[in-house]
Amino acid sequence: MALPVVAIVGATGAVGVELLECLEQRDFPLSELRLLASPRSAGKTMTFKGKEITIQALDENSFNGVDIALFSAGGSISKVYGPIAVKAGAVVVDNSSAFRQDPDVPLVVPEVNPEAVKQHKGIIANPNCSTIIALVPLWPLHAKNRITRFIAATYQAASGAGAAAMEELREGTRAYLEDRPFTPTVLPHPYAFNLFSHNAKVDPANGYNEEEMKMVKETWKIFGDADIRISATCVRVPVLRAHSEALTVEFERPITPAEVKDILATAPGVRIVDDWEKNYFPMPVDASGQGDILVGRIRQDISDPSGHSIQLFVAGDQLLKGAALNAVQIAELL
Repeated sequence: MALPVVAIVGATGAVGVELLECLEQRDFPLSELRLLASPRSAGKTMTFKGKEITIQALDENSFNGVDIALFSAGGSISKVYGPIAVKAGAVVVDNSSAFRQDPDVPLVVPEVNPEAVKQHKGIIANPNCSTIIALVPLWPLHAKNRITRFIAATYQAASGAGAAAMEELREGTRAYLEDRPFTPTVLPHPYAFNLFSHNAKVDPANGYNEEEMKMVKETWKIFGDADIRISATCVRVPVLRAHSEALTVEFERPITPAEVKDILATAPGVRIVDDWEKNYFPMPVDASGQGDILVGRIRQDISDPSGHSIQLFVAGDQLLKGAALNAVQIAELL
């Protein structure tokens, strides 16, 4: 069987760079790698396995001969070029929100629903980063004792808004420390030494923003269970690249922290970081640059005397498992 031709769309962006590194680090089998980006990046080079690859401008002919196209260039690009890539014979793994709620498009977290990949009709969607980071540890628990409800509070890094937001955090912090004025242009509020509600659009009907509703609807689709009651509050915090989440989870039957630890100890993609004596729990600084979801603060929810609820704190690299790594794992399933 011939090795696939792989294309990265949005190769110069924050996730695109991570896609390139993931393919190299995981020694993904391919015969050719095409790097596609906007015309302003065309002609520049990026290094893959010691070789320089010239970036090409994305156009309608970019996908001739491509077998797998990893998209990370935003929803508008995906909507235009995703179908073009499929028509050319490629399978698209899309990192935007363009196709996630399309009933004909599988929404896949390989540790949760790898079998859904087989149902694709040319496009597979990568879930939202906050959803992935929550569901990798929640799925093995749900498989043993059905989750009936969970409440999430997220602490989301600048990486979720791309390389420009990461740079704005750096520059804003520098200006703050030097007591210089700084006007943000990427995000709507000052980021250094501040936090604010996620800048996604708020639904005037229910007060939830789009990021929060993504967690609700994507969980329903991935778990195949729309009866789970879910609420989320998504917040941007001045961290460069790893998201954290506080999760309060209610189960169908009573459950103990010891049972949770026992289940998660062997769960794929999960690492328990839960040292009560040293007060050492998941942190973005430890989650950054690696693929596991760190899980800690595993404790009984004392507000629920029935014993059905557990509280967790999780952290995961938004650019890796929250985006690029998950997409490459999907490509590996293909």
